[in-house]
Amino acid sequence: MERLFTGTDLLTIGFKENTVLGHALTLVNEKYASQEKEEVLALLKKVNDYPENFLDDEVLGTLASAMIEEANILKEDEIPLVENPETYTIYGEKHIEEGAKTQMDVAMKLPVTVAGSLMPDAHQGYGLPIGGVLATKNAIIPYGVGVDIGCRMALSVYDIPEGFFMENQAKFKRELIAQSKFGAGQGFKGRDKTTHDILDRDEFNMNQLLKSLQDKAWSQLGTSGGGNHFVEFGIIEFEQRDEILNIDKGRYVALLTHSGSRGLGATIAGHYTKLAKSMCKLPREAQNLAYLDLSTQEGQEYWMAMNLAGDYASACHQVIHDKMERALGGKVLAKVENHHNFAWKEILNGEEVIVHRKGATPADKGVMGIIPGSMTAPGFLVRGKGEENSINSASHGAGRQMSRTQAIKSITRDDMRQVLKDHGVTLIGAGKDEAPMAYKDINTVMASQTDLVDVVAKFTPKMVRMADDGSRED
Repeated sequence: MERLFTGTDLLTIGFKENTVLGHALTLVNEKYASQEKEEVLALLKKVNDYPENFLDDEVLGTLASAMIEEANILKEDEIPLVENPETYTIYGEKHIEEGAKTQMDVAMKLPVTVAGSLMPDAHQGYGLPIGGVLATKNAIIPYGVGVDIGCRMALSVYDIPEGFFMENQAKFKRELIAQSKFGAGQGFKGRDKTTHDILDRDEFNMNQLLKSLQDKAWSQLGTSGGGNHFVEFGIIEFEQRDEILNIDKGRYVALLTHSGSRGLGATIAGHYTKLAKSMCKLPREAQNLAYLDLSTQEGQEYWMAMNLAGDYASACHQVIHDKMERALGGKVLAKVENHHNFAWKEILNGEEVIVHRKGATPADKGVMGIIPGSMTAPGFLVRGKGEENSINSASHGAGRQMSRTQAIKSITRDDMRQVLKDHGVTLIGAGKDEAPMAYKDINTVMASQTDLVDVVAKFTPKMVRMADDGSRED
């Protein structure tokens, strides 16, 4: 028998993906296949909206009864969302896709949400959008932190002049390859492994999960993984002396790194997201925002594991920067580091909240941060202004304007090579999904957040290393 009605038809008029959907499809294709489709769908919409009016209907009574039963189960099992949530501030709204705003709308409806904000580089992610900032009351959302816990930027400014770099690019390229390691699942072996105090942290003995990850964490210490992570040399320009950093006006060679907590963080995120979803039953549209109460053992476990992963990510950057400093022999004039996939305990409107920044840079008053562009676009060393409407946050980069799949399909290798040549950038590795054209204009993004940060210096990429396998990550 030909099926006149599909699941999409019923979802369009308001049905949900549950057992009732299958029941309804079987019923309408058996009983209403000969009738006008639009009329039947109009009737089904009435049943879906007001099932109690159809309990006595000879044909539709069983479906109406099943709907009411399903609704009662949901009411008992699910945590309801807030019907009239607080508003939130969006920066650079006209450049943000609807999917990201829709996800933020849902996040604002969580019963634990206190405040939110959306950064100008925002785009759709899982649960909380990339570029989303969410403050909650005594609750932590694993997908509000992100899969790559503690992912961060780190910058070392050397006393090496621009001219030296331009005249010795072969040396810098050699050290860039020698002192970094990329690729999903990649790590060091034997004598190539690096020791660090992070590996002796007590949290590794907190439970069997973390204990089982200790060896992997050791082998991956000082590596950068895949995806959009990079290690790059560039020229940073201070247009005037910065008293706080004690750096004179001028152009200097700098090392900029972007990576996170590798397999350690990814495994922690997966485990505690699954746990949160089993404990915190939310409506379908909010399931990836499942949260853990910080008053529970599970919530405290995740909080400690998240902080361990964040400190581990920082240790990875430290290892890379220390290796490079020794290899180059230059003096480091200043170091700046910030993470952008994390949650912090902060005070907002006089009360302690948990601030999730998923792809957002901390920008409290005076706090330093790094906001990169793309492999050919400038990045910016910034100082936060402490804007309360943004929950003391700023963007974490330019943000994607093409999905990885779209970039791979629409950008050619020749296009990518030409853009790199035009900007005088040497690229080692990277897939087409990381092509400069896949990202928004960083200058437009920065113009949307002048209330959030002051620009201290401008970083121009010159030599970039990324994973050879493109978008693959742990």
